[in-house]
Amino acid sequence: MYKEVPEVGDLVVVTVKEVQNFGAIVELDEYPGYSGFIHIAEVATGWIRHIRDFVRPNQRTVCKVLNVDANRRHVDLSLKRVNDHQKREKIEEWKNDQKAYKLFQMIMSEAKINDKNKIMEVEDYLVTEYGSLYNALYDAAADKDFMADIKEPWRDAFIKIAGDNISIPLIKIGGVIEMYSIAPNGIELIKDVLTEVDNKNINVSYMGAPKYRITILDEDYKSAEEKLKKNLEFMEDKCKEYDIEYSFSRDDQ
Repeated sequence: MYKEVPEVGDLVVVTVKEVQNFGAIVELDEYPGYSGFIHIAEVATGWIRHIRDFVRPNQRTVCKVLNVDANRRHVDLSLKRVNDHQKREKIEEWKNDQKAYKLFQMIMSEAKINDKNKIMEVEDYLVTEYGSLYNALYDAAADKDFMADIKEPWRDAFIKIAGDNISIPLIKIGGVIEMYSIAPNGIELIKDVLTEVDNKNINVSYMGAPKYRITILDEDYKSAEEKLKKNLEFMEDKCKEYDIEYSFSRDDQ
């Protein structure tokens, strides 16, 4: 799960263990056995009157690695060289990795794989193929054909547990439809077109005559595009059949 040694320039998640007048002693959460020190000059920009205004014991934060002493298992760190965006991204990545490792242990248990060498072999394979365990779980939750060519005993458990525990954000696409009819029963004809739209993960809402908004929600962009295309083609054909003026304007991407 962990790299063995942090590298200069890495962003690392740390927990503050002790705050001193000239800096803070921390533990590196991703590197068991590694400690670090944030010198007061690397805590924040400008003059620092009270270091405890910036760091406190048991605080979890993100630092940048300035120097690594692998023999002492110690690193020099900077807090001020990490911006808020980098901090949020790194914490999210770390949380995902923590969750992924716990789910991976569940998967190995479900698949009744107890041999440590085999477990390491599977983990190394997934990290090599997908970049991280979390990425592999995400792909398994999003793609029904995940690893379709791999006949491994743990694949089914992997897909099931990934699907049960990894949330895939829905993609949203759509636009505005305009429909207009001069027929005496024009409103009924337009309603007829709208009621026949496939409404699974699709919403058509009234914006004020003659405009309607169509919105597609899907886990996969390609699938969302296919659904949008299918429904627009259906509506256009129906409008031609009923002699309804029809146009569609795509939302800005």
